[in-house]
Amino acid sequence: MRKPVTILAALFFALMLIQPHTALAQVKELKIIVPAAPGGGWDQTGRSMQTALVGEKISSNVQVINVLGAGGTIGLAQFVNKDKGDGSALLVGGYVMVGAIIANKSAVTLQDVTPIARLTAEYEAIVVPASSPLKSMADLVAMLKADPGKVSWGGGSSGGVDHVAAGLVAKGVGVDPSKVNYIAYSGGGEALGSILGGKVTVGVSGVGEVDAQVKAGRLRYLAVTSPARLPDVNAPTLKESGIDVEVKNWRMVSAPPGITDDQRKALTATMAAMVKSKTWQDILANKGWSDAYLAGEEFEKALKQDIAETRAILIELGIAK
Repeated sequence: MRKPVTILAALFFALMLIQPHTALAQVKELKIIVPAAPGGGWDQTGRSMQTALVGEKISSNVQVINVLGAGGTIGLAQFVNKDKGDGSALLVGGYVMVGAIIANKSAVTLQDVTPIARLTAEYEAIVVPASSPLKSMADLVAMLKADPGKVSWGGGSSGGVDHVAAGLVAKGVGVDPSKVNYIAYSGGGEALGSILGGKVTVGVSGVGEVDAQVKAGRLRYLAVTSPARLPDVNAPTLKESGIDVEVKNWRMVSAPPGITDDQRKALTATMAAMVKSKTWQDILANKGWSDAYLAGEEFEKALKQDIAETRAILIELGIAK
């Protein structure tokens, strides 16, 4: 015959049933290093993270610090050397940094950091000032074929996604990519200023960085690098213009070298909570960013593949050896 369960045991069992699962620790105070000037895509990413983390009370204090130069490689080197072992520090980076590391022959690479998560993805836009005589990609292609050197392309750092996009467009229309007259700027904000000011013939930038200026009537889309038209973006694709080119940018965060396994888990849990939050999802919708969240071994594998593919593209375009 079964023994009756005591009142004390029953209460204990009931409490165990209603006890919530212990969540992974999250980082309450964060320092986010943005290795570029204010206003660009990395800066927007860092400050959007700050908004979501604090607004959703995932973290109580989030500081964003800008470190300019060389496609993020200066900030990367500083991060690796000064923030080693700091489990409360994150570095914003992405596809631009992959190319900049290769093009600048940086002594410090993404192999020196601790990858945490890929966050967003975004297609590129090819734009001109509203006053430009160029009305379509056909106009730009005709000018490019006539004299590649007279077409100045303004964008982010040398070897980055903007530079790659310009080179691939040239190659796609039969122009030697090494003849592309590309003018690199230290960040998206500086590049946007040069495009708006008419200092370059054409600009290449993330859709989210230029869409507001297009809608305000200051810039005009010639094309976007997506495989199909983007919602709420009134621009044809390169493929519609007969140019078989597709380019997708992405952004990530990494931790410094030397952190513990528990620190890495806490940072990963913090990012996982952030990307699921309503505030973050609203930011993605407002900025036209795609949710490209990937973490752990899957992200590390994808990152290694992207680095290898980017190196191959840059060699082909004459940007790297």
